[in-house]
Amino acid sequence: MQSLNPAAREFGRITVVGALALTSAFVLAHPASAHTEVEADTPRALARNVTLTFTSEAESDTAGFARVRVALPKGIEPDDVTLAHAPKGWTLKTTSVGYTIGGPALATGADAEHAITVRQLPDVQELVFKTVDTYGDGRVSRWTELPTQEAESDQPAPVLKLRPATADAQPLSPPSTRASRTPSDGPSYGGDANASARAEGENPAGGLIAVGTAAALLGLGAFAWRLNRRPAGRGGAR
Repeated sequence: MQSLNPAAREFGRITVVGALALTSAFVLAHPASAHTEVEADTPRALARNVTLTFTSEAESDTAGFARVRVALPKGIEPDDVTLAHAPKGWTLKTTSVGYTIGGPALATGADAEHAITVRQLPDVQELVFKTVDTYGDGRVSRWTELPTQEAESDQPAPVLKLRPATADAQPLSPPSTRASRTPSDGPSYGGDANASARAEGENPAGGLIAVGTAAALLGLGAFAWRLNRRPAGRGGAR
């Protein structure tokens, strides 16, 4: 039988095990482990004075939530929203696309829960609320991806399913006045995703670097394994 190179065999084993452990760490640390949810006390189309409760699950081990920004879906105007409850010291400010709520940073590991009252829900089947969470240390979590039938999203936006409107439900007339706002008041979710991430203090390449590192280690392990399977050369040590 052909002899194997013990050093190459041990190197290949250590490299493969290390790469698998590193990959597992990246998967466990993936932000999809936490998310933001929305619930309603009356989840029905055209329902009036509905309280929506948003819960942002903490995913940072170093800082607590300091701000939550929400983009309202079509059919709900910023002026239709009032604050129902929020963490102590947090206040709400409307923007051109929704609202921002924030204040003193919460304790590390504490979920951020706030509620708003909506004048009337639109006559639709579901509402999507794109949300951006910011921690006290500047870290940002974006829950802005729309649901698809092909695959689950890693950063899904909160979605509220609505029951059909009652037979006697009627849409309210819009308020007579709307406060003027500029596009800079609210977060942008279109255009260059990487530029938007940089503006929020994120590192959009971080995930790609992590995956690339794990792939490189796995490739190195595979090379060492092939080296291990080679027979010793004829000109070996005498």
